[in-house]
Amino acid sequence: MNNKLITTQRITLLVGIILLIIKFIAYFLTGSNTILTDALESIVNVVAGGFGLFSLYIAALPKDENHPYGHGKIEFVSAAVEGVLILMAGILILMKSVYNLQYPIPIHDVDTGIWITAVAGLINYLLGVYVEQQGKVASSMVLIASGKHLKSDGYSTLGMILGLATILFTDWLWLDSVIAILFGFIILKTGIEVIKSSMAGIMDEVDYPLVAEIVQLLDKNRHSDCIDVHNLRVIKYGTALHIDCHITIPWYFDTRQAHAEVDRLEALLAANTEKPIEFFIHVDPCIPKSCTICNKKNCPVRQADWEQNVEWTVENIMLNQKHFLETQQ
Repeated sequence: MNNKLITTQRITLLVGIILLIIKFIAYFLTGSNTILTDALESIVNVVAGGFGLFSLYIAALPKDENHPYGHGKIEFVSAAVEGVLILMAGILILMKSVYNLQYPIPIHDVDTGIWITAVAGLINYLLGVYVEQQGKVASSMVLIASGKHLKSDGYSTLGMILGLATILFTDWLWLDSVIAILFGFIILKTGIEVIKSSMAGIMDEVDYPLVAEIVQLLDKNRHSDCIDVHNLRVIKYGTALHIDCHITIPWYFDTRQAHAEVDRLEALLAANTEKPIEFFIHVDPCIPKSCTICNKKNCPVRQADWEQNVEWTVENIMLNQKHFLETQQ
């Protein structure tokens, strides 16, 4: 999987370099701020693509003594760098466009610029769709960020083409800077979104949709020897997951029985995801209050009849406490 991600990022970087050259040719032919906006964003694509490729190489390194959880976090750092670069490009575009709105410069060969920009924008968008899809499949923040950036570049290019076409037929040269300002703000918005996503990964923000999938899987496949699961934590390390939780089992189980239940839980989760998973599962003994939600048959130490199961939800499975009937509201 890592080799495929690296190959995808290599293609992204190579295409980015080619498009960068093409867009600057279009800018020098036309002198258009709108096309310069596109070209400056391509510089960001290339720099971010290079750093992203480097980060994928680092993320693919095996765990070592100094990095017991692996090197996957570098992907979030790479995405943060890309977000900052996108912001910088947006700021530069706004500064130049505002200046040229006050002090306009002539533009020429607009029709040629439209065709060149259109081809580059289409390539960017199609590549962005592919890269983002590959990133989501592999849970690679680097590829997801790159894909979103390339798609954003494609959307921007479409708007720029419409603007350039308007200039071609109306000779409203001031519109060139206005369009560049508009897409400068769009680029700023993209940069902020990429930074927010990367910061969420760096700070281990809860991925509630992912936790909900895990909870649903556990609840559908619950076993009578596992009375509850609680204190669940899911952390992303690049394309890998680290899951730790507590499970409550009958207090009289010996070490082998307890270990068998842990193995069953690990096998269930591992079999239902393509991502590498590392587990740390802590075993808790049941207490008398657990009896009313425990449906284990022929329990030799039961102190109260089973009444009903407690549904496992994102809310109660993340709490650091055993489940009891009174906790179900």
